[in-house]
Amino acid sequence: MGQALVAIVMAAGKGTRMKSDRPKVLHELAGESLLGHVLHTLSGLPLTGTFVIVGHGADQVRAALPAGVQAVEQREQLGTGHAVDQVTPSLVGHDGDVLILSGDVPLLSAETLAAMHALHVREGAAVTMLSAELPDPTGYGRVLRDANGRVIGIVEQKDATPAQLAVREGNLGTYLAKWPLLREALANLTPNNAQGEYYLTDAIAHLAQAGHPVACHVTPDPLEGEGVNTRAQLARLQAAYQARTADRWMAAGVTFVSPATTIVGPRVQLGRDTVLEPGTILLGRTTVGERCVIGAHSQLRDVTCADEVEILCSYLTDASIGEGTHVGPYAHLRQGAALGRKVRLGNFVEVKKSTLGDGAKAAHLAYLGDATVGCDVNIGCGVITVNYDGTRKSRTIIEDRAFVGSNSNLIAPVTVGEEGYVAAGSTITMDVPAGALAVGRGRQVNKDGWVAKRRQAAPQA
Repeated sequence: MGQALVAIVMAAGKGTRMKSDRPKVLHELAGESLLGHVLHTLSGLPLTGTFVIVGHGADQVRAALPAGVQAVEQREQLGTGHAVDQVTPSLVGHDGDVLILSGDVPLLSAETLAAMHALHVREGAAVTMLSAELPDPTGYGRVLRDANGRVIGIVEQKDATPAQLAVREGNLGTYLAKWPLLREALANLTPNNAQGEYYLTDAIAHLAQAGHPVACHVTPDPLEGEGVNTRAQLARLQAAYQARTADRWMAAGVTFVSPATTIVGPRVQLGRDTVLEPGTILLGRTTVGERCVIGAHSQLRDVTCADEVEILCSYLTDASIGEGTHVGPYAHLRQGAALGRKVRLGNFVEVKKSTLGDGAKAAHLAYLGDATVGCDVNIGCGVITVNYDGTRKSRTIIEDRAFVGSNSNLIAPVTVGEEGYVAAGSTITMDVPAGALAVGRGRQVNKDGWVAKRRQAAPQA
């Protein structure tokens, strides 16, 4: 795609059949919005600009756009041709191509777009469109061809004759066009159709009738062009996406124990010989190294795992995990948690905005918030870093090879020095010097015979 190329993504529709207050393109598949999937596909192309046509829920859609993507509002939804024409003021001086596609086609691939472009260049086409032979083309515009197989137009279903409705080649709504020619065709559109709208397809028919070559890439995979109009369609495409993603990663050397129950988002990266157990969900910019095990029903979002990490039935977000570290079961890492190499984080341990050095251990039932934990530190059962006083957060520092006994509270800001010991059951409010033992608990008092005396004093029933 050497010539200047601009993408226009149609995302103005309400999606009435979704029965939702959320704009249709913001409904999620594999942890990414439908629009996010489309923009992710486009991110691999050499675009000089990307415009998203917004309308219904415009502010919500704008807020979801990544940097560098420009929103253009279609204040009245007057059809697809009208929508594309809203970008005209932003394309003054652009004499290259425009790629036009819908914001609700999550399975459309960069490979298919590249095939369209190759055909576009080879044919010297004014417009190249994407179509498929459909078992049931209901709801799709029909691609009309002459006796020689050349595209002469597209007719929407509501405007089609019975003979045209019998055509099984459906228009998938993705186009690559020479902008100067398309801009002229858009200017000549009229709403003379059953919908009373300005159809983009009429602009393509206009170009064909004016003698400009119109090419059509027929994809063997109709699902690539299928949009989402109902929640049932969303579920079907989710299942298809999962199957395709699993096949791709399994071919690269990753084991999916149960592909049908495993969700891996489009931005996730996986290393060889890693095993994903049933119910695993990997989302966002998650990266998992080689020879890892992500246990059943674990969920990771925006997490980086080095090699040979094991995570068992845990929830992690915005975290990093060092080589050979074991997490879970039932651990919770969030908001910048960072574990070093060969850390042991056990069941019901929560880590937030904290770092744990190499070899540190927190085997069970602990909360480490706003803490810096050194190497080879032992955190006992029930330990809490008390980081919030109701007004501000404060930090706890536990230096290398320190030992914090079970059921201890470390009241931040506080430091436990290198090789310092905290006795079990202590509440620590002052710094513990290196190599010292800190005991912060009330003195035990035993009262002999107390139970018998209490019984004697109790009233008779």
